[in-house]
Amino acid sequence: MISSARFKSILATWPEVRLLVYLLVPAALSFAFIKLASEVFEGETLAFDRAILLALRTAGDTADPIGPAWLEAVMRDLTALGSTVVLTTITLAMAGLLLITRHGRLFALLILAVSLGTALSNTLKFFLARPRPDFVAHAVDVHTMSFPSGHAMLSAVTYLTIGALLARDQFFPVKVYILCVAILLSVLVGLSRVYLGVHYPTDVFAGWAIGGAWAGIWWMIAVKISTHPPAN
Repeated sequence: MISSARFKSILATWPEVRLLVYLLVPAALSFAFIKLASEVFEGETLAFDRAILLALRTAGDTADPIGPAWLEAVMRDLTALGSTVVLTTITLAMAGLLLITRHGRLFALLILAVSLGTALSNTLKFFLARPRPDFVAHAVDVHTMSFPSGHAMLSAVTYLTIGALLARDQFFPVKVYILCVAILLSVLVGLSRVYLGVHYPTDVFAGWAIGGAWAGIWWMIAVKISTHPPAN
């Protein structure tokens, strides 16, 4: 049985504990990204990547994904949820809502989080310059480098950031639901990229890691901003 004094002590330290968690999660995800990038470019993940991609192809035909034709169509639709057009549209829609409700700081935060996240994704792709998988057919057109997956990274950045903004004033079960939906969308986008043959699995893992870290950083900023009244 926790005494009243002990309970008050726990409540008093909760903001510091929460801040520590907010700091540890992006740090852990960033470390995971760096570690994974190191192993990828040392060639230690290639056997794993090839095995997964080939397992998703019909035996003897690397141009044919496993499963019925409708599954490939579903995966094409899911991968579009991480496209630049869809993510930009969703971001602008949410940004408009924040402006209408006079949350100027959160509006600026969302625009910066997504736009700078996009710049970070493009920069990482340019400098790391990992080619796309060339031993399976690509089911959709691609024109950039492979590592990290931009779809996985930017869907994590966009959906998690928007989820955090939507959840900030909700009851705990609602917060959990919103964030679970945001995570699920990012996961489905990443899985579709591997199924369609345009990314190695490690590209997607890296995208999720750095995207989650980036969203976590902006989540901390959003928590700080949310303690202030809306801009007039």
